[in-house]
Amino acid sequence: MHKDILVIDDNPDIRFLICNILKEQNFKVRSAANYDQAMIEINKKLPDLAIIDIKLDKTDKDGIDLLKVIVEKNKLTPVIMISGHATVQIAVEAIRLGAYEFIEKPFSTEKILNYVNRALENASLKKEKDIIENKLFHSFELIGKSNSILKIKKTIEKLSSSESRILIYGPTGSGKELVARKIHKNSNRSKEPFIILNAALLKEKTYEKELFGQEFDDGNISFGALERANKGTLLIDEVSEIPFETQANVLRVLIDQKFKRLNGSKDISVNIRLISSTSKNLKELVDVGKFREDLFHRLNVVPIELTSLSSRTEDIPLLVEYFKEKLSEINGVQQPKIDIKNDNLYTYNWPGNVRELRNLVERVTILSANESKENINKLMDDILSSSSSIENDKTLLEKSFASPLKEAREHFEKEYLITQLKKNHGNISRTADFIGMERSALHRKLKSLGIKGIN
Repeated sequence: MHKDILVIDDNPDIRFLICNILKEQNFKVRSAANYDQAMIEINKKLPDLAIIDIKLDKTDKDGIDLLKVIVEKNKLTPVIMISGHATVQIAVEAIRLGAYEFIEKPFSTEKILNYVNRALENASLKKEKDIIENKLFHSFELIGKSNSILKIKKTIEKLSSSESRILIYGPTGSGKELVARKIHKNSNRSKEPFIILNAALLKEKTYEKELFGQEFDDGNISFGALERANKGTLLIDEVSEIPFETQANVLRVLIDQKFKRLNGSKDISVNIRLISSTSKNLKELVDVGKFREDLFHRLNVVPIELTSLSSRTEDIPLLVEYFKEKLSEINGVQQPKIDIKNDNLYTYNWPGNVRELRNLVERVTILSANESKENINKLMDDILSSSSSIENDKTLLEKSFASPLKEAREHFEKEYLITQLKKNHGNISRTADFIGMERSALHRKLKSLGIKGIN
């Protein structure tokens, strides 16, 4: 299929010249002479690429405004800005706002075609990467055999035929979005949209626009998350960050299943399944008056709690093996030889939880092509020897130095043996062999330290 290119320039000669150059290369070409004509074409269909002159004949709206419109609609759509009298500051600003390239007039046929082809190729590669990552992310499974993960899997199964609202609790990076996606995928709405609104990333004045959408004087409409999720599922991530005033409007939507766009007069009815997630304790926020109690009870119909990775280290080997396979597929490289018995994997605190583990595996996957197991282990040790792990070691040492010798030694022995047992999946014989201890002696030591069975 021929790529669709929109050329926007108020000079008819330049517009005609660029259009002819592109048509000779079998591109499908549309053109516009000013901002208003360009908006008509953009609203008809977003082009595969836009070439925009910065200075247009309408003084209050120029090419930069059109660039912003296109980037907001789809940041992957490449935009080439052109001008005969722009300053360096304007060129830099255009690139900062998302333009692929800036070209000064006059330009040769070869130059414009070179930039067009590179921009389209770059956009195509980004789109392919997004599609691959999106497919793989959608196919990601909730990995683990710990009691907390097994419990969540059973809950997701039970929710498959339910329309109940769900509130997912868990620290940053623990997999809240993945759980929400699994719930949607198993539901009767699985073929409908799954929309995410990350409340933590929005500016205070944009919450209502992002939720409800907005109508503009020129007839354009910006659709909010509620409308885009109609018939499907809406995940409000970090719901605790929604301003207190906006929470009342969210509550009204849950009660009425309808709302008005900003500057709109007509009621918009929606049918959505709402899932919320938070890394904060909403009940505590309710108690101190920072979150509406009535909204909390509406959201918290079915609570699901994800625990930190450091509290379920028995899942680490499974996660490492799983991410190795998935991430090597995404990046098109060989699977790295990661040693899942590496002590640092189990002693590290994992403040970023499963997301941090995934990032570690991806980094090792990319950097360790054709490296030996020993070199990969060293690379992992270097990565994990970060400021947070050093801080954890410092805290442990401070506790030890503040204790009598006997208590400090017992504390160290307990931490060491728990780590070794987790590495060996609770197998006493293998653990005893590894640490050079008789099996019966290890049993006695575990009992004296109050360490129970670890799976």
